[in-house]
Amino acid sequence: MHIARAARTTLARLGAVALASALLAACGTGSAGGGRSSGKVTVSIDLFGTFGFKEAGLYGEYEKLHPDITIRQTDTEQEQNYWKSLQTRLAGGGGLADIQGVEIGRITSVAQLQSDKFEDLNEYGAAGLKKNFTASKWGAATAKNGAVVGLGTDNGPEAMCYRTDLLRKAGLPTDRDVLAKRWSTWQGYIDLGRQYKKNAPGKSAWIDSVRSIYTNVAGQSKERYYNASGKLIWDTSPAVKQAWDLSVDAAHAGLSGSLDQWSPSWNQAFAAGSFATLPCPAWMLGYIKGQAGKSGDGKWDVATLPGQAGNWGGSYLAIPRMSRHKKEAYELIKWLTAPEQQTKLFRKVGNFPSSVPAIEKVADTKDPYFSNAPIGRIFGSAAEQAPVQILGVNDQDVQEQIAKALFEVERKGTSSDTAWSNARKGVQNAIG
Repeated sequence: MHIARAARTTLARLGAVALASALLAACGTGSAGGGRSSGKVTVSIDLFGTFGFKEAGLYGEYEKLHPDITIRQTDTEQEQNYWKSLQTRLAGGGGLADIQGVEIGRITSVAQLQSDKFEDLNEYGAAGLKKNFTASKWGAATAKNGAVVGLGTDNGPEAMCYRTDLLRKAGLPTDRDVLAKRWSTWQGYIDLGRQYKKNAPGKSAWIDSVRSIYTNVAGQSKERYYNASGKLIWDTSPAVKQAWDLSVDAAHAGLSGSLDQWSPSWNQAFAAGSFATLPCPAWMLGYIKGQAGKSGDGKWDVATLPGQAGNWGGSYLAIPRMSRHKKEAYELIKWLTAPEQQTKLFRKVGNFPSSVPAIEKVADTKDPYFSNAPIGRIFGSAAEQAPVQILGVNDQDVQEQIAKALFEVERKGTSSDTAWSNARKGVQNAIG
């Protein structure tokens, strides 16, 4: 729950009973219709991972433009933990921020099953913003009754990030165009990994985890876990089978560092140079910079991803019905997702725009940290070619269970058949 600054002095003078009542009231909807409170307003925003707003200085910029607004962000590193917590709070009706982030793998679930728990942004004028977003980004957040439950922050077109110093020491080429040809297919990428392993410097791995291969290969197909009719097809999906087989192949070849993504050891591996390549959606650039730090500046580069273009991730900002400052929250997410701010985000932290005007503005962007790679061209081309994926209500749940099963293969040596069986059981337990 979030208590306005002006109320804190009053609360300090209340007795225990009155305090409990005030706290319960703070979890309510606030003034009728979510209107503006008197005096300075604190807008709370709860996110997962790295959205980049704070890092790009956007909060500070907005607060200067709106002196009566203070922005308070909380965040959870792992989206899966964030989602569980959000579901608990939605069910209980308390503890929600004014703005909640929603991952693209969850947005269909929110739009189809939980639209009654979030504000219809059309009521605040969002319909006029539709022209700013790609059709797929806007459509995924639209409920069957036409309600819009969130505004898109970014998309996740994919490329390949790699350490030029490690490849050089292993005797492999470092030129991004040469590498793009060598790993034009995923099999070519795995074959090159086998060459890297022969002379890998400092016992470094070719890739952080086979989960990275799986996620990116599966992200290159229109149908992944659901078909166009909305039927769950993950266990017979050709895209899933291809991604699974390639990931198992890489695990058996010993190319993986067996790092659990988003864990402390994974974060430390960026600075330590523990792996040479990482399939990376655009938003991962900011994460790499944050973890590798100054020591990684100029050692990383970006090349075209193996196979066809794909998409991994991209998020939304939504306003729960229990938000205390709905109008202020809407004005903030409208500003944060506007073309101008999406352009700044990409240039400063690498989050690729979901805004059509912003996509056009960033085409010539290069990133000095990543060896001056033409990230605007590379990710822009990927965004144009990536298929519009069919999303279902349990996309993220299926994804997580498959990732757990693959982790058994690369870390425990579990056979492919046994791990696949475990994935089936995991999905059944997760979604019924």
